[in-house]
Amino acid sequence: MNHPDYKLNLQSPGTPRGVSSVVGPNAVGASPGDKKSKNKSMRGKKKSIFETYMSKEDVSEGLKKGTLIQGVLRINPKKFHEAFIPSPDGDRDIFIDGVVARNRALNGDLVVVKLLPEDQWKPRITLSLPGVLGLQGVKPENNDKETEATNETDISEECCGHHLLQKSPKGWNGPDVIIEAQFDDSDSEDRHGNTSGLVDGMKKLSVCTPDKGKEDSSAPVMKDENTPKSQDTRALSEKSLQKSAKVVYILEKKHSRAATGILKLLADKNSDLFKKYALFSPSDHRVPRIYVPLKDCPQDFMTRPKDYANTLFICRIIDWKEDCNFALGQLAKSLGQAGEIEPETEGILTEYGVDFSDFSSEVLECLPQSLPWTIPPEEVGKRRDLRKDCIFTIDPSTARDLDDALSCRQLTDGTFEVGVHIADVSYFVPEGSSLDKVAAERATSVYLVQKVVPMLPRLLCEELCSLNPMTDKLTFSVIWKLTPEGKILEEWFGRTIIRSCTKLSYDHAQSMIENPTEKIPKEELPPISPEHSIEEVHQAVLNLHSIAKQLRRQRFVDGALRLDQLKLAFTLDHETGLPQGCHIYEYRDSNKLVEEFMLLANMAVAHKIFRTFPEQALLRRHPPPQTKMLSDLVEFCDQMGLPMDVSSAGALNKSLTNTFGDDKYSLARKEVLTNMYSRPMQMALYFCSGMLQDQAQFRHYALNVPLYTHFTSPIRRFADVIVHRLLAAALGYSEQPDVEPDALQKQADHCNDRRMASKRVQELSIGLFFSVLVKESGPLESEAMVMGVLNQAFDVLVLRFGVQKRIYCNALALRSYHFQKVGKKPELTLVWEPDDLEEEPTQQVITIFSLVDVVLQAEATALKYSAILKRPGPEHSLGLEKESDEEPED
Repeated sequence: MNHPDYKLNLQSPGTPRGVSSVVGPNAVGASPGDKKSKNKSMRGKKKSIFETYMSKEDVSEGLKKGTLIQGVLRINPKKFHEAFIPSPDGDRDIFIDGVVARNRALNGDLVVVKLLPEDQWKPRITLSLPGVLGLQGVKPENNDKETEATNETDISEECCGHHLLQKSPKGWNGPDVIIEAQFDDSDSEDRHGNTSGLVDGMKKLSVCTPDKGKEDSSAPVMKDENTPKSQDTRALSEKSLQKSAKVVYILEKKHSRAATGILKLLADKNSDLFKKYALFSPSDHRVPRIYVPLKDCPQDFMTRPKDYANTLFICRIIDWKEDCNFALGQLAKSLGQAGEIEPETEGILTEYGVDFSDFSSEVLECLPQSLPWTIPPEEVGKRRDLRKDCIFTIDPSTARDLDDALSCRQLTDGTFEVGVHIADVSYFVPEGSSLDKVAAERATSVYLVQKVVPMLPRLLCEELCSLNPMTDKLTFSVIWKLTPEGKILEEWFGRTIIRSCTKLSYDHAQSMIENPTEKIPKEELPPISPEHSIEEVHQAVLNLHSIAKQLRRQRFVDGALRLDQLKLAFTLDHETGLPQGCHIYEYRDSNKLVEEFMLLANMAVAHKIFRTFPEQALLRRHPPPQTKMLSDLVEFCDQMGLPMDVSSAGALNKSLTNTFGDDKYSLARKEVLTNMYSRPMQMALYFCSGMLQDQAQFRHYALNVPLYTHFTSPIRRFADVIVHRLLAAALGYSEQPDVEPDALQKQADHCNDRRMASKRVQELSIGLFFSVLVKESGPLESEAMVMGVLNQAFDVLVLRFGVQKRIYCNALALRSYHFQKVGKKPELTLVWEPDDLEEEPTQQVITIFSLVDVVLQAEATALKYSAILKRPGPEHSLGLEKESDEEPED
């Protein structure tokens, strides 16, 4: 039963979306956990479950002395009792074992921890196989044009954790160790237990033990001396300890404290609590269950709870006491039916603190009021006038926020004048205004599959700032004199006015690149202003392409790294908004053309602002990958006969590009390894140059450059607006920035937080639409490559869609299955029941890098789907013998 119009009978918590809100214990009266604590007798007082937080003074002192450590908390989305923070020494993460040790902190919070005594640290065992990434796709047409070469911006906040062996509820008397061997369940963080594997940024690692509810201990699996259970004990001699800690303080509650989920009645109908509270069960198991006052619930919930079994609600945590397992919360909104796109989308946005409210009248008053707006004559006189130049945009066909334009003119001496022209957003966003404050708070536009949540009002995003064709626009330009090989001879920065002559799509530019000598028919191109011809635009695109190829070649010669991963794009029904189909987005020469010049502009601006303001430059750094995780991965590749050189970003790039051929099997294996090597990569981060003493830390690992920033997308990234203001000051257009380095660092941190949240939301949106597609259009078939082999299951990368799935042996029509190790390689032998009882059983061997055929099919639970291995044909190997025997060339 759907209740989309139901309004809850409570006041709104009053917290703006996107702002963390946890009020004190007196905000809503006593929580259920207070019941016994009010008893004056100490004997009747309820025992605390959680420790009292340390005082601010003690925390400050402990951090100074080094007895306490701070870091961002990452909670394992599959096994919520496991959490981690990064180790200050850059080595293995610090482990926080259990909800009690986590002490009411939520995922993403900035916490302070105290290390436990060493005898309470967890042993760690390295077995055979590191985990890999799932799908990292976001809607490709909205991706950054300058991808910083690694897709590192797609590595999620759960990056670099490790799965731990899960104790059974009744206790488990085996070794309590951290196992880094096989994949954990690939259903990571997509809210309904969906095993799409597309959201975790990396797959953490776990021991090969049966998963509760999945593995059947009575299944006819033949135990072998090489199964992980016998390895557990044997491998303990190789163990090393992982630091373990407990949370003693929350420095910053970065989690929104909002969750999407469903309402349930309490189990004990005879308890006093049953008459006062309902239980809110979050979709994200990393959020605690929450007591919600019945007075806040729908009026008929107590009498008709089943009517609400599939209704999504948003709940906000308002308190979580020391003596209570559950938090106390308030219902904020009823969203609608679970599994439907719009309710699920609103839930995702709310959980990740995305402000999707309408812009206030105060903000809108900051915009030009007399429309249509024209550039004031006095502003024209302050700028270099490029309106007669052949300048154009290249964007996805659906794009409406056009940040950047390009120009290329051949000079008489054979060199080229190349320009990158970026929308001058800072002109329309006065510093300190209401518009500036809301843009700084949002920090980024958020791209969902079906829509965009803009950072700025649409009048700016899509009209005044957007570089729409045949309209005068204010821009900030970087113009170079380049040789045909891309060598920079001269460089100029300045404010300009342009008039784009046409809006090309990537398809248009690609057609021009692929047909260099043919005239493109006029009807196949968008309108071009009469001052310029199709031939002129075509030649400019060809010249840009030629220079971009040289720039790109030189970047990789100089040691850059690129880790491209599969990205899904959807076609949507115009009426229903439901996905009709999807495909892997193809990254082509037209994309590479734009990317090269965006990278060049960003690097040029980084050097300019750092030279001028060495203490106040907003830059972007990319730390090197975590060395221990990388070395584990190299060891695994060696075991698989794939030698990899990871001594530098360039060496890794060369290993990945040179190791493989162009046949289907080689390309699939490269895809799997690319996913694996994305796992140790760290996030790129905005930072203030005055806050880091060591300039070696400024470097961008993947690009392999000393300085980098973001300048080219100010319509959708606030960091770029800040950089525009710095560049304007560096060029004398405005006063020197009056901002202290620590204040700028706070803004950089906020941009990092919101960028990370935006990426997570994009990934979850992709996951939502793909789940709906499987339900509406499935079952879907695809080839897949095996990435990990456990004793009763195996993990695959589904090549047609880029999703990672786990396939369980007990879900297949098997007579038996058998796990063993052949040398160091894990191997599952499946014996299929014959279709015809008179036939012999079919045998299939599953090992890492095997190609298999799978079927994705929807399950009864909303947004959940599973992968099933297709029965092999008469040849009973799907060509696996040839492929699994094939060894790569040295």
